[in-house]
Amino acid sequence: MPRTQKNANFIDKTFTVMADILLKILPIDSKSKAAFAYYRDGMSAQAEGEYAEALENYYEALKLEDDPIDRSEILYNIGLIHASNGKLEEALDYYHQCIALNPRKASAFNNIAVIYHFQGEKLKQMGKEDEAEAMFDKAAEYWKQAIRLAPNNYLEAQNWLKTTGRADIDLLL
Repeated sequence: MPRTQKNANFIDKTFTVMADILLKILPIDSKSKAAFAYYRDGMSAQAEGEYAEALENYYEALKLEDDPIDRSEILYNIGLIHASNGKLEEALDYYHQCIALNPRKASAFNNIAVIYHFQGEKLKQMGKEDEAEAMFDKAAEYWKQAIRLAPNNYLEAQNWLKTTGRADIDLLL
């Protein structure tokens, strides 16, 4: 059964109906419409915690989608799923693919930084101080990118950068 027929709550049903209407009236080719339908179904499945189904839909959408910004959104969501499942290396790969297509995706930079920071904390707990510091430096570089793109976001990251001495003066202005 297609995901659009499974939506149980009012908001999902409303979104689905509106998306279907837009798909019918917008002058876009059938390939793009199919890509959007897979993407929409992927988002719906992801919201319900049905990650395997979401990934299937996202991979199908990637096969059809040509627009780099739309592809970056699909890649970002795949990264989110892998990160939530603890597959951090896979998540990093998809986040990097996302920013290669859309270098203005601040949340992808932030998520990469979060993973590097997490890895740094684990290394620190294992007594591997030098390796931990290298991870923290990587996290700092990605957080700086995220903050430059979205200066009013990521306040905890900004504070961490300041308290660890990793903030650039131009970032604070």
